[in-house]
Amino acid sequence: MRIDIKGSGFSLTTALLDHTERRLRFALIRSSDRIVRVAVLVGDSNGPRGGEDKFCRIQVHLKRAPQVLIEDIGAELYAVIDRAAERAGRNVAKRVERLKDNVRQTRRKPLRSPPGDASDASND
Repeated sequence: MRIDIKGSGFSLTTALLDHTERRLRFALIRSSDRIVRVAVLVGDSNGPRGGEDKFCRIQVHLKRAPQVLIEDIGAELYAVIDRAAERAGRNVAKRVERLKDNVRQTRRKPLRSPPGDASDASND
């Protein structure tokens, strides 16, 4: 699983990069075999003015499935990253489980009575 992390409006520190990657790997470990790439954008939309303007946008690109997009915003960047990573993990797990259920349902074939079965004789 490849994780690309970019910053918008400020430079990323090593501590922030490590924290983001660690949280994402932990949240997405269950579905990592179905994940191609994770793109993360963190930023501060108001710049130095402060307030609830830090954001984290996570795009999870899955094999043979639509991508999962998670966005979160708040005052504390580390908390925003934690919430977004947790939501990404839950949403990806749901999407993967749904795909597995759909595959199982398409593989099931309806049972048919073999020719000459007793149920055919009752129709005569």
